[in-house]
Amino acid sequence: MKNFVTEPLAQALKALQEQGILADIPSRLDLDRPRQEEHGHLASNVALLLAKPAGKKPRELAAAIHSALPASPWIERVEIAGPGFLNFFLRPAAFQQAIATVLAQGADFGRQQLGAGQRIHLEFVSANPTGPLHVGHGRGAAYGASLAALLRFCGYEVFCEYYVNDAGRQMDILAASVYLRYLECAGQKLPWPFPQNAYRGEYVREIAVRLRERVGDAFIATAAGMPNLTAIEDGDAAIDTLIAYLKSSLGEDYRPLHAAGLDEILADIREDLAEFGVQYQNWYS
Repeated sequence: MKNFVTEPLAQALKALQEQGILADIPSRLDLDRPRQEEHGHLASNVALLLAKPAGKKPRELAAAIHSALPASPWIERVEIAGPGFLNFFLRPAAFQQAIATVLAQGADFGRQQLGAGQRIHLEFVSANPTGPLHVGHGRGAAYGASLAALLRFCGYEVFCEYYVNDAGRQMDILAASVYLRYLECAGQKLPWPFPQNAYRGEYVREIAVRLRERVGDAFIATAAGMPNLTAIEDGDAAIDTLIAYLKSSLGEDYRPLHAAGLDEILADIREDLAEFGVQYQNWYS
C-alpha cells in the first residue's frame, strides 16, 4: 500500500532536485498512518525534514512537492496540513489492488531481502536436560521458532541451535537421583529419606526402571558403602557427598549412570520440540 504513495513522492522529490530546489533527497521515505481518519490514509513529514537544507519554510516546500506530484490512479487527493505534513487519501481501487496482490503472491506476500547475505545464529529454549519441558519452555520454543521464520522470510540465513547443558552439578544430581530410584526398583530400602534437593519427579523413577532392565543388579553393590546423609544437615552438602561417593565407587560405570538420565530426557525434549514444529540445525553438547 505504501508503494502507491512512496513512488510518486520519490518522483516529485527527484523533479525538485533536478530543478535545483532540493540538494540531497532521502533514499528511504517513511510514511505514517494518521491517528485521525480525516487526516488521510498515509502522511509524510518529508517537507519538514528537507525544509532547512533547502532554505524554505516547511509549508512552502510542502506546496512545491504537492505541485510536483505526478498523477496517480491510486491517490484521490493530497492535502497540506499543520506545519507542512503531506496527507495522502487513497482511492478504493488502491485497497482493491492490494488485495489482488496478496492473492497473487500467496504465501510469498511480504517476503523481503533485507537480510540477503547476512547470517544469524539463533539459540533458544536450551533447557537443561534434567527433566521434561514445561509450558515456559514452550513459550520460548514458539517465540524462537517464529523469530527464525520471520528472519528467513526477510532473507536472512538463520542457523538455529539448542545448547545442551549436559555437564555440571545439576546433571550429577540427576544421576544420583536416578541411582537412588534404581536401588528402590531393585527392592533396596534407602537408609535415609530420599533427599529433598534431588530430582523427585516420576520421570526419574521411569528412567531408573529402564536402567535396571539394561544393567540388572550391576550397581547394587555400590549401595553398601553409601555415606550417611542424615548426619549432614546441609542439603547441598549431603547431595554433593553422595555424588562424590558414586563417582569414586562406580568409576567408569558412572558414565552410563550419568547418560541414563541425560539420553532419555534429551530424546524426550527432541521429540516434544519436533512435534511442536521446532527444528534445529545443531544440538551443541
